[in-house]
Amino acid sequence: MKTAISIPDHIYKKAESMAHRFRTSRSRLYSQALEEYVSRHDSDEVTSAMNRVCEAVPQRRDPFLSAAARRLLLKSEW
Repeated sequence: MKTAISIPDHIYKKAESMAHRFRTSRSRLYSQALEEYVSRHDSDEVTSAMNRVCEAVPQRRDPFLSAAARRLLLKSEW
């Protein structure tokens, strides 16, 4: 899909420099940047990423932390 956009000069210059450094086209650079932006701001994707992190962390129960969390929850209004 082709599209035309307007961007500030300073961003254009930085993007030009980056595309040259990465040895890629402007179109590819902009496409990758937009893909990353969309995935970072898509709430379902963010939730999925957080779930993957939580699944990777070992699930050890610390009796002290469990008791502290319980006391804190009892003090909170639901």
